[in-house]
Amino acid sequence: MSHREALISVTDLRKVFAVRGEDGKRGEFVAVDSVSFDIQRGETFGLIGESGSGKTTTGRMVLGLEKPTSGSVTFDGNELVGLSDLDMRRYRRHIQIVFQDSGSAFNPRRSVGSQIAYPLKLFRTCSPSEARTKVLELLDRVGMLPSHYDRYIHEFSGGQRQRLGIARALITDPDFVVLDEPTAALDVSVQAQILNLLKDLQRERKLTMLLITHNLALVEYMCEHAGVLDHGKLVEVGPVDRLLTAPATDITRKLVDAVLEPELAGAAR
Repeated sequence: MSHREALISVTDLRKVFAVRGEDGKRGEFVAVDSVSFDIQRGETFGLIGESGSGKTTTGRMVLGLEKPTSGSVTFDGNELVGLSDLDMRRYRRHIQIVFQDSGSAFNPRRSVGSQIAYPLKLFRTCSPSEARTKVLELLDRVGMLPSHYDRYIHEFSGGQRQRLGIARALITDPDFVVLDEPTAALDVSVQAQILNLLKDLQRERKLTMLLITHNLALVEYMCEHAGVLDHGKLVEVGPVDRLLTAPATDITRKLVDAVLEPELAGAAR
């Protein structure tokens, strides 16, 4: 892909779920099948596919939230697959996620500021007063107010919740962030604001990111390289401009056609 060093390397990743059919017989469902890709340090890699393609399951395995059936995930050369929860904890501050609905990840009974600050307490990186100062600075950077620190998640709009989710993901100064459909639940105008914020933050903090989405227009705007998933298989991977101008598979061509629809592409313009 590039002369740059890969921060994340995914090799032959596979996930098989046990299922039971209508007749009661046990079977297997292959959600992810031998997926491999690298994410270069400092870039945003897009993982794109329709619903049921396996993209979210792949993202969860990269994060260590789902154990793969087989395969490898390395972070900065260190193998993550097979680590105990205790060993994986050492990497948590370096690997974070922004959810599709960040509001659902907040406890409705605690102030958003205290929850954003919690990882600093967990990893014992600074004093309580220093943690509050750091949270306030980060809230300001993502477009929120100091008074928002003591408010609760239900008091915020969808766009504000995503900004808070971004702040929560960045509070530990991670190297790698997974963006799981980060704008799918937002109005088009708000989507554009969040995407621009993410691009600015990536540049400022030299972040490496994995964007999981069904919308190739977002990948075109955010990513240098991308992979296309279909029924658990990575059917195409390469520079985004090549995927757009010379798609090699029917599923990629279908995603490209969707980019040409203004209502789908508008948020990424």
